Amino acid sequence: MSRVLVLGGSRSGKSAHAEALLAGVPDVVYLATSSGADDDAEWAARVSAHRARRPAGWTTVETTAPSELLRGGTVLVDSVTTWVAALMDQTGVWADEPGAADRLAARCDALVNAWTMTPAHVVAVSDEVGLGVVPETRAGRLFRDTLGAVNQRLAGTADEVWFVVAGLPQRLR
Repeated sequence: MSRVLVLGGSRSGKSAHAEALLAGVPDVVYLATSSGADDDAEWAARVSAHRARRPAGWTTVETTAPSELLRGGTVLVDSVTTWVAALMDQTGVWADEPGAADRLAARCDALVNAWTMTPAHVVAVSDEVGLGVVPETRAGRLFRDTLGAVNQRLAGTADEVWFVVAGLPQRLR
């Protein structure tokens, strides 16, 4: 059992590094937290490229509830970033609905608790979004802050933490 967190900026090579960490593992559940959008050809092409490089023996599950699948075996979660964005949609945070912040906190807690308690070997990929300028919008700051807090909590209980910059993985822990 181990928990590995792979962080990096957009297009840094973090997903490829996470996949390389599991090279040779025949039975991996690839937990994709975002699927292709029919109305966004560029995003669909990115999702297709990710799918194409996965080994044939890996099982892909597309869901925004990774906490439900961290039960055993080997799991690759790609990515915490798109999962948090989806949770913000699902909980009504963007629209500032009553109780939305509490619902979001509960969903984030569920992921962190599952990560901490899992008997699985889990490799999770997430963007490090706190290295740039402060976002101009409330929504941008809320997303950055939420993802940053989740990343810190996952890293705090991870057995290994990697940071990928320009395709170069650096082990932090």
